[in-house]
Amino acid sequence: MKLYTYFRSSAAYRVRIALALKGLSFKPVYVHLVKNGGEHRSSSYRAVNPQGLVPALEDDGAVVSQSIAICEYLEEKYPDPALLPATHADRAYVRALMAAVACDIHPLNNLRVLNHLTGPLQLSDDVRLGWYKHWIAVGFEALESQLVASGVAGRFAFGDTPTLADAFLVPQVYNARRFDCPLDAYPTITRIADACEALDAFHAARPEAQGDAA
Repeated sequence: MKLYTYFRSSAAYRVRIALALKGLSFKPVYVHLVKNGGEHRSSSYRAVNPQGLVPALEDDGAVVSQSIAICEYLEEKYPDPALLPATHADRAYVRALMAAVACDIHPLNNLRVLNHLTGPLQLSDDVRLGWYKHWIAVGFEALESQLVASGVAGRFAFGDTPTLADAFLVPQVYNARRFDCPLDAYPTITRIADACEALDAFHAARPEAQGDAA
């Protein structure tokens, strides 16, 4: 199994957490998003993933892209330990939390969007940072409310066992802290993230623990 990854990619970070929670070993293939003009733009990587995005997972001859699809693939092919709950409604809830991060929060703040703000749009670094903090606040406010209202948050986002919701939440909190986003208004989110980061699987997946960390 190969994982095409970049240490600071939050999407790749999610997949590394899922792999670690399932105890699956993989060979990392590092794709630097900044060096050499962005190695994800190279023809060799585009042959692996035509979207030119990380992560991509290669397993038994199949290549799967997009972090949600990869995590669903891992859950279906390697179901033990399960990272989705047992009932249809509970699984849908966890998937909704995943989508809140991967579809609502992250796309507005990923590297190519931020670079477009200061590149073609010629906005200042301060405006770029303000953009980042604004969309984190909007997304985390909704996510905090959802976690509280659900009544199912325990030590983790769903009960007391890690799920894919936690694998998606932790990288977003990590990035928010990296950009000094105020998080005091989101005590449930930060409490869950701190509980996750105390686990070996989450610690092993952290950006600074990766072989391409710089």
